[in-house]
Amino acid sequence: QMQLEESGGGSVQAGGSLRISCVASGPLTAMACMAWFRQAPGKQREAVATIARDGFTYYADSAKGRFTISRDDAKNILYLQMDNLEPEDTAMFYCAAEQAAAYCSTGRAAQRFDYWGQGTQVTVSS
Repeated sequence: QMQLEESGGGSVQAGGSLRISCVASGPLTAMACMAWFRQAPGKQREAVATIARDGFTYYADSAKGRFTISRDDAKNILYLQMDNLEPEDTAMFYCAAEQAAAYCSTGRAAQRFDYWGQGTQVTVSS
């Protein structure tokens, strides 16, 4: 069982930056796939970035060039650096982990992930 806890969300103006974090209760390298999802009101949860155990990263088109997923294996922390934020990025952001995954991309469905955090709110004003 792995617990995940996100932090670092907040309110920023369009064009600003935020870095959100996800502290895991166990080694991130035990997970085949780590991901950041977001869910805006009235919308489906969508993956914005994933990182595989081997370090390969994948981004949704909306995140490419603006978001960077990374992890600190020594501290068991997953990060999402978000730059040039837009009002459309306003959402609850969730950290997720899947223990055994055949692949790890932003196309992977949310229901495949085994562990979830409680979420951290990101609000971007225009």
